[in-house]
Amino acid sequence: MQKLRHLVSLTYAQKLSLVAAIPLVVAVAAIAMLVTYEARATAEREIEALERSLIEAKKEELRNYVTQARNGFAYIYGRAEPDDEVAKNLVSQILSAMIYGQDGFFFVYDYDGNNLVSPRQTQFINRNWEGLTDSDGTPIVDEFIRLARQGAGWHSFMWQKPSTGEEAQMIAYVVGLQDWRWVVGTGVFIDDIVATVANARAEVEARVQRTFMYIGAIVVAAVLIVFASGMLLNIRERRLADAKLKELTQRVFDAQEEERGRVARELHDGISQILVGVRYALDNARRRLSRGDDAGARDPLDKGIDHLGTAITEVRRISRDLRPGALDDLGLGPALKALTDDFRDRTGIETEFSTVVFRNRLDQDSKIALYRIAQEALTNIERHSGATHVTIDLRGHKKGATMRITDNGRGMRTDLGTPSTGIGLRNMQERIEQLDGSLRILSSRGPRGGTVIEVSLPLSHLLPPQEDATPNRKAGT
Repeated sequence: MQKLRHLVSLTYAQKLSLVAAIPLVVAVAAIAMLVTYEARATAEREIEALERSLIEAKKEELRNYVTQARNGFAYIYGRAEPDDEVAKNLVSQILSAMIYGQDGFFFVYDYDGNNLVSPRQTQFINRNWEGLTDSDGTPIVDEFIRLARQGAGWHSFMWQKPSTGEEAQMIAYVVGLQDWRWVVGTGVFIDDIVATVANARAEVEARVQRTFMYIGAIVVAAVLIVFASGMLLNIRERRLADAKLKELTQRVFDAQEEERGRVARELHDGISQILVGVRYALDNARRRLSRGDDAGARDPLDKGIDHLGTAITEVRRISRDLRPGALDDLGLGPALKALTDDFRDRTGIETEFSTVVFRNRLDQDSKIALYRIAQEALTNIERHSGATHVTIDLRGHKKGATMRITDNGRGMRTDLGTPSTGIGLRNMQERIEQLDGSLRILSSRGPRGGTVIEVSLPLSHLLPPQEDATPNRKAGT
């Protein structure tokens, strides 16, 4: 018992860690529940809207079918008397021949419930179906007659599919021929819509479960970190760690926000526009297919496929830009060389990169900052400058290191030496300020104005030669 008490006894640091962990777990659990509820509610609204739009499209399609059918025999019905059996037989023959797809057909009932036309289910013809209901007890023929007496309307019920013999949800649209006391209509099965909605709900539930798993893993990892810290730190170290943790957390948040902003711009300006084009091409193809223009739908489908290929290329480029492997594996020089080569190949803009061998190497923060600034500058040149030639020069000197990016574009609106309020230039300014460096922008407006971006880092960010763990690598790269 004494050994067990010794095992479960907690030190002061562990107790503090436990006190810190409990609110963390409670807060994360509350956030997880709230996020789950909102995600499910939002997804359900979107699914319901999708279902409504699909059903409305089916209804509109049905109404067009019935309208076209009615136009097909209007010249007979308009001239016939109420008891003209010859005209009725002609119209019945016309409607019997109007079958489409695997399950589509027109049906006719009189106001007494007798079936007159049912080409795909002939066992219904010449029989009275007044009082007929589906498996859920929903009236069918009686509702048809009621809607027809009112003029027209839609009705949803369960019906046997002619192609499979299985019962499925159907939506029918009927109109009334009041002179003949006929119900004329057609229906379409919506089991594909039901399956689509069910799959969407299942996918949402799967995403919610994955989110719970991720949150649970994060909570477990966070609790373990808290307890490990409590076992290693005393009060004085803990106070120091708290101060450093606040500073580090703020820096992480700032870095995250900067990266999210860049990725958001990439998605909005690149992939979003491409996907809009894909959607337009597919929608165009769908409309052509619905009109039976199979040949005309081929061109928009090809365009949609091409746009999707472009979107895939953009996603790969964004993924590579998030963290270039060359920066960690080879250093800043090769990473910038790869960046400029990729920029030249992608845009067709003539791009040159030059550097010199540093006596001292840049520290990790400086390498990342210079790479991101070069990346941001090339993005701005591609989108806004209209330049045909770009040069990037990186070199070290007795005061530190300098990177100069020059283009022959149209320039920008900015005061000498002061960056503009654009998001990209502001990100450059913030990055270099964190390293106690300086950013200068020299630009002149006009067709041949050009822009120069000069970034300087102080000598404090260059490592002495003896700290270089890889002496065979080029310094500064």
